[in-house]
Amino acid sequence: MKLHELKPAEGSRKERNRVGRGTGSGNGKTSGRGQKGQNSRSGGGVRPGFEGGQTPLFQRLPKRGFTNINRKDYAIINLDALNRFEEGTEVTPELLIETGVVSKEKAGIKILANGKVEKKLTVKAHKFSSAAKEAIEAAGGKTEVI
Repeated sequence: MKLHELKPAEGSRKERNRVGRGTGSGNGKTSGRGQKGQNSRSGGGVRPGFEGGQTPLFQRLPKRGFTNINRKDYAIINLDALNRFEEGTEVTPELLIETGVVSKEKAGIKILANGKVEKKLTVKAHKFSSAAKEAIEAAGGKTEVI
């Protein structure tokens, strides 16, 4: 087989339907939209979720809970992620973003106690879990709440 002999498989390419191009096309005059009514008009149709006047499903279902608009979302870091730093390093939010451990600081940084920290580090963050604080101090490091 040569390049000039290549052609698409049978039925894999379909010509698009050009509506409103004369009666011979099969979709002339009304362009397949019928005679009158809401869907025949430009901009016609109903909004998403509309059920013809019946109470829509999203209104029939019970509502639960609420969203706290003042919620603070913290970027979470586990202890094992801190092992990449050298002994005695001061780990700050700026350093974590710079090294790519955290992509966005969000409302702050919280350190959780997943994994083990093997180096003596000074960690500055907005929040610490109590177990993470103990683990860092047990390794000889310090924690500082910003």
